[in-house]
Amino acid sequence: MWRATMPDPADVRGLSRLREEYDLNPLVIHDNYLINLASIDPILRAQSIAAFRAELQRGIAIEADYLVMHPGNYKGHTLEQGILAIAVALGEAAKGLHPGKLQILLENTAGQGASIGSCFEELAAIRKLAQDVCAFPIGYCLDTAHCLASGLYNLSTEQGLRNTVRNAATVLGLENIPVFHANDSKTPLGSHVDRHQNIGEGYIGIDGFRRLLTHPKLRSKAFILETPVENEGDDRRNLDTLKSLCRKSNTTTSKSS
Repeated sequence: MWRATMPDPADVRGLSRLREEYDLNPLVIHDNYLINLASIDPILRAQSIAAFRAELQRGIAIEADYLVMHPGNYKGHTLEQGILAIAVALGEAAKGLHPGKLQILLENTAGQGASIGSCFEELAAIRKLAQDVCAFPIGYCLDTAHCLASGLYNLSTEQGLRNTVRNAATVLGLENIPVFHANDSKTPLGSHVDRHQNIGEGYIGIDGFRRLLTHPKLRSKAFILETPVENEGDDRRNLDTLKSLCRKSNTTTSKSS
């Protein structure tokens, strides 16, 4: 739905108490999947900007740390025009708002169709342009399934992880990537199809996630599951799997850089 309302103040206070009680930090929210800030269609673009502004307002209200967003789809014009359209839209959506501690995170994509953001360079270009017009700090959220499906970042192998971390550090800056979406991929390397799978049951695999979670340069990052829930308890099982992999040291991973 396009329409949404501001959260009730009582609910906000309740959320704050629960966060403190259970040490729920950071608080990461995701924007509406209908939003396409890269669109040139005047109606869709206006709806998207208004909806994203509302996302920012709700994020500020609940004192969220990060708002993750999909960059958008540039269908009907060029990639370069799409990137510029996103940056301009971010500035329009944020106009007059005070960020507080809320930071916008650009999420990488699987590269399907005319989607923007399958390569780190595209994300960096959006951030560079948007920083001049948007008061909110901008960083990145990397989705592991999207990395693999894009064909550019093979997280299933030791060398692939090493290359990915090095590339992310060079192009994005690891300090600008506070959050990962931890998802295995139902589709193989280079498929450009966004289909998430349970941890260890897809093309990244258990060893891939063990190396990822124990990488010395990534251990301080927040990893959030977006795995499917097809049977009762799937979410808990995926969480337990990630926790178990975090506890296991891997000598090959410690050598990664």
